[in-house]
Amino acid sequence: MNLPNYITIARILFVPLLVVVLLTPVAEHAFGISGYALAIVIFLIAALSDILDGHLARRRQQVSTLGKFLDPIADKLLVSAALIVLVEKHLAPSWTVVVILGREFIVTGLRSIAVSEGIVIQAQTLGKIKMWAQCIAIVALLVAAANGNPPVSNFGLDYPAFFWEVAEVRTAFADLAKLSITSADWEVFGYLVGRAGLWVSVITSIWSMWQYLAYFIDKRRRGETNADNAAISE
Repeated sequence: MNLPNYITIARILFVPLLVVVLLTPVAEHAFGISGYALAIVIFLIAALSDILDGHLARRRQQVSTLGKFLDPIADKLLVSAALIVLVEKHLAPSWTVVVILGREFIVTGLRSIAVSEGIVIQAQTLGKIKMWAQCIAIVALLVAAANGNPPVSNFGLDYPAFFWEVAEVRTAFADLAKLSITSADWEVFGYLVGRAGLWVSVITSIWSMWQYLAYFIDKRRRGETNADNAAISE
């Protein structure tokens, strides 16, 4: 155990705290603020800790097997819990979360098979884009509901071509054109940014999963048992 690993474990402990804050009135009762507002703070601290523990591990030369094992688990638990709660709160469509989490199960299982066969697959740029898109989507959707109420009455934004038919969206863009943006408008914009982030997450999840599968199949076909310095997005 070392400091980076303690930070990683703390991030795992943030997961049940985030769920409790979002699904119970504890924030209102204990701190007098919206559960969404407190959840934003908790999620941002947890997300920043992901950057901090990696930086400290490299700087202090404390990269460990335990850290390599716990870090991705902590990330996946945090993001998965947040996305599932967003579905419960009707802030995210369930199908996007199913695709994102389904991809994680598939890639984790395939990675285990690859390791058992001596095939090492490294993560690179596309995986980082996926992770950041998920974090932006989660924070933006929490901001959109920070006042405790959904910002958009019609959650039919699953069909982007029809988003302009939503009254709150038209009002928000009209206020933007007049440079008189209200707090309600910011919530709508947060909602739109969040939904856009989910779309990016879905696309990059599917794309990176396909790359992962293609790389693994190619290595098995060639009978190779190492990554040969090639990288694949996770």
